Amino acid sequence: MKVLAFAATNHSGSINKQLVTHAANQLAANAGAEVEVLDLNDFEMPIYSIDREVANGIPEPAKAFFNKIGEADALVISFGEYNGNYSVAYKNVFDWASRIDQKVYQNKPSVLLATSPGPGGAQSVLGIAAGSAPYFAMDVKAQLSVPNFGDNFDAEKGELSNAELAEQLKSALATLVQ
Repeated sequence: MKVLAFAATNHSGSINKQLVTHAANQLAANAGAEVEVLDLNDFEMPIYSIDREVANGIPEPAKAFFNKIGEADALVISFGEYNGNYSVAYKNVFDWASRIDQKVYQNKPSVLLATSPGPGGAQSVLGIAAGSAPYFAMDVKAQLSVPNFGDNFDAEKGELSNAELAEQLKSALATLVQ
C-alpha cells in the first residue's frame, strides 16, 4: 500500500508536520506501508486567480501535487489551523489542483488529523476539511483532533505521549488497511 502524507501548512516547524510524520511512521512500521511525506513548500506557486490561469495555464507544481495524490492508495493529512481555517499555503495548492479536476482527492481513503497548542485541537479546520471532503472526492475513513500538542506529544521521541490519543491514532490509521 502506498500512502501519501502531508501537513496542510508550509511552516517548517509545524506541529501538524510532526503529527503527520508520526502517523506515517506508524503506518510504515505497523502496516508495512510505503509512505511518502510531502512538504507543501515543494509546491509553491502564485496565488490562484482565474486571470493567471487563463494567461498562463495551470502551474507544474499543481499538476505534480494532483499526480502525487493519484499515485497513492491512501492519504493522511494533518491540517494546520490559521484563524479557524486552512493555511493559505494549503488552500492555494488545493485551489490550483481543483482546476485540474474538482475531484482533487480522487476517491482515496483518507485519515484527517489536526492539532494545535491549545485545547481546541484545531477542530474548526478539521470540521471544514471533513465537511467539504465529499465535494472533492475524499473518502474520509477517520479523523482525529489532538489538543494541547505540547502536553500530548513527545517531540524528542517524535510520538504521541498520551496513551489514549496514541490508541485513537492507531485505530484511525487501521481504517486505511482494512
